[in-house]
Amino acid sequence: MRVLFINPNSTASMTEKIAIAAAAAAAPDVAVTARTSLGGPPAIQGREDGEAAIPPLLEEIGRGSAEGFDVFVIACFDDTGLAAARARTPRPVLGIGQSAFHAAAMRGTRFSVVTTLAVSVPVIEENLLATGLDRVCPRVRASGVPVLALETDPGPSEQAVSGEIGRAVAEDDIGAVVLGCAGMADLAARLSTQHGLPVIDGVAAACGFARTLGRLG
Repeated sequence: MRVLFINPNSTASMTEKIAIAAAAAAAPDVAVTARTSLGGPPAIQGREDGEAAIPPLLEEIGRGSAEGFDVFVIACFDDTGLAAARARTPRPVLGIGQSAFHAAAMRGTRFSVVTTLAVSVPVIEENLLATGLDRVCPRVRASGVPVLALETDPGPSEQAVSGEIGRAVAEDDIGAVVLGCAGMADLAARLSTQHGLPVIDGVAAACGFARTLGRLG
């Protein structure tokens, strides 16, 4: 099975991080490819960036369809352009946000989302509402870390994300945390160990769901 992860922003270093996380999570019978949407904004922070990212994202979906990929994953936690992408191809299209929400909910526990900037919170809240999983997610939290700081200033960025996870654990009555940005994909294992609860990365979650949906046809 061939799965194409598309990073809707134009930051190639983030795509490399996504590729590593996806390859580590993929089953042996799944071949993962990750591509950067070079026509997208450098980072997706809020609705305007998301809207600007959709046309080049759809071009990548069309290109991947012509190349015969079996499943597509939009590697932005806002699930940018998800509905439009699904209308573009008959093959399964997943978003890492939706995948992470469902993975967390299937653990049978409440979860909070820790994302980047406050501007992303309303978009994520709306996506939770659309999936019906707002009932088990008491809060979407902003860490105050810009998306690109995860690439350019990783140490302090991780500390800020970890601090927000600590506050979520103390205040939200949860059993899991979802990381609300593809650029956090490399942090999940360390933060889970540090805080003593599941910390779910949407890239890894999408890998598992992509395999399942691909097999279902």
